[in-house]
Amino acid sequence: MKKRIIDIITILIGSFIFAFAINVFVIPNHFGEGGVTGITIILYYVFQWSPGLVSIIINSLLLIVGYRFLDRTATIYTIIAVTFYSVFLHFTAGWSALSDNLIINAIFGGVFTGVGIGLIIRVGGTTAGTTILARIMNKYLDWNVSYALLFFDLIVAFSSYFIIGAEALMFTIVMLYIGTKVMDFIIEGLNSQKAVMIVSNEQALIAERVNTLMDRGVTVFYGKGNYTNTPKDILYIVITKQEVSALKKIVKAIDKNAFITIHDVRNVFGEGFVDISK
Repeated sequence: MKKRIIDIITILIGSFIFAFAINVFVIPNHFGEGGVTGITIILYYVFQWSPGLVSIIINSLLLIVGYRFLDRTATIYTIIAVTFYSVFLHFTAGWSALSDNLIINAIFGGVFTGVGIGLIIRVGGTTAGTTILARIMNKYLDWNVSYALLFFDLIVAFSSYFIIGAEALMFTIVMLYIGTKVMDFIIEGLNSQKAVMIVSNEQALIAERVNTLMDRGVTVFYGKGNYTNTPKDILYIVITKQEVSALKKIVKAIDKNAFITIHDVRNVFGEGFVDISK
């Protein structure tokens, strides 16, 4: 229950930041956007229809069609995100940025959009629309969520060319790219997971210390040194970036001649990391 409350609060914060970015940085500068938000902005430019009202109508229809591709929790979180995003769009309407510099507004529009959507997706929700399509591509084709979203967003953004013009479209593309990178950072973090492989004659003691002192699992691969033709046990451990120093101290204290390789890894799922159901 505590986790659910934290998740919902995170979604509310993300929804507000996303709506803030649209009303403060996108609409006042006549930029476009991707996905359903991009469609609502185009309709606003042409017919002055309320983005908040149009957003909740279109997203509700898409959610009815795409709910089967989301689990129960993701569906509930998405309903919350879509509802409050539309509400916050209404309450932040008319807000404007402090700068008249288009490139500054494009950059910060991308940053705030990426943070807002990233927070929602990080806890397992979506903003409906093309985010549902991105989650579907991630689930069935293993596409990165951020880049799948960029793909669908660019399709909508390019279609806004005839409304906003070439220059605004170019700023929009810059904003979408920045938003994608920021979103990727929010969802996956500072690439903090590391995969460590250790070759040592004291592998059993190292594995025991890692289990007891770091509370991390260890996998043993059986290999052979090509030059010496001697059998070797290779330890494979996945840890966070912050735990690298502690692991190196353990190995150094046991076997100073150990051979260690450390690799960056992404999307680590399983016990101690991220629930694979998300």
